[in-house]
Order: sequence, then structure tokens, then C-alpha cells
Amino acid sequence: MGATIQQRPLAPSLQVHIMKISFIASHGGSSAKQIIAAMQQQIIHAELGSLITNNSDSSFLSWANAQNLPIQVINAKTHPIAEDEDAAIAKALSDTQTDLIVLSGYMKKIGPQTLTQFAGKILNIHPSLLPNHGGRGMYGDRVHAAVLKAGETVSGASIHVVTDHYDEGPILNQKQVPVNQDDTVESLRARVQSIESDLYIETLKNIVNISQ
Repeated sequence: MGATIQQRPLAPSLQVHIMKISFIASHGGSSAKQIIAAMQQQIIHAELGSLITNNSDSSFLSWANAQNLPIQVINAKTHPIAEDEDAAIAKALSDTQTDLIVLSGYMKKIGPQTLTQFAGKILNIHPSLLPNHGGRGMYGDRVHAAVLKAGETVSGASIHVVTDHYDEGPILNQKQVPVNQDDTVESLRARVQSIESDLYIETLKNIVNISQ
């Protein structure tokens, strides 16, 4: 009769780490929703960390509540002192052992405590081909208007690491879209937005695969 082989758990150094991804959004969080769906479908092999919004009227908050996903509202009303708001965001992320943070239309600058604690781990998407048309005050339709005014023939979206300087962190991934001669801000916006979620998902898949 053969001896029974006892299964031993992997040593800590050999255990596979499942990355935890957290999300911060101000409005609809459209990319965040698509990424979370990809995580739920195991397209991205990661777990959900924290969900945070600074807007108590955001549709992202309503969506998360409808999905029974825990979400926190952290803003200048909940924490009137900027340092306390920053600390609350950092704590919310730490409490879920966050490995990576995805900004999805977050309209505020990340505070210094969160930036320091999660240096190199905060990602943002910008609606142009950085370094073109980035910087302070360049967001949303302002970017698309600048692209059209400059007579660009291509635009697109860029995934970059968030640093203390607007849109100047390392670029991780980009995708181009054409700019048509008859484009308006609205038509260009729609074309760029149509690629953003897939670009984010592709980038996150690559990061997660490398980390495991």
C-alpha cells in the first residue's frame, strides 16, 4: 500500500500574489466600470481593492451602490482640511492592501501623502498622445479643442503614471485615432473615448501578467 502524500502549503516566497486594483473617479467612471467587469470575467486576473469618489452626486457612486460594491465618498466636505482628505484617501487604499490605483476621470490632483505612499502605482488616462496637449488645465474637451486648433492629423489616448506634475509621468501605453478634417470637439471626443477602456484593460493585463 503506497504511502499517503501530504500536501503542504507553498512557502510565503512561492505563493502567487493576486494584485489588488483600486479606483478613484469623479463622475461616470466609464473606464473603471469596464475594467471592473474585465476583472470579474477574469480577463484581468486581479482583485478589487477600494472604490473612491469625491462626488456624492456621481453616477459612479450610484452604479457602485447598485452593484453592491463598497465605495467611499472622500472630498472637501467630508474632510475640510486638504491634508486630512489626502490622508483619508491613502488610508482607504491601504486598508484594502492596494497594489495599483486607476484614476477614471478623477478631477482633483492627488495629494502628496497618497503620491508618496503609492509612488509609481497610480495610473491615469489622458485624451491625447502625450506629451502633446498635456499639463495643468488640460482635460476633457479642452484637450480635443487644442488638438483641432493645432491641426493635428492624429490624436488618441495615453496611459501614464501619475506624478506631482500634471501629465508628465512615464507613458505606459498609447493608441492613436485619426483626426478628420470635419471633426468637431464632440466627434473627436467620441472617437477617443471609444478606445480608452480597451487601452486601459490592455495596459492593466500587461502589468498584472508581469507581476505574477
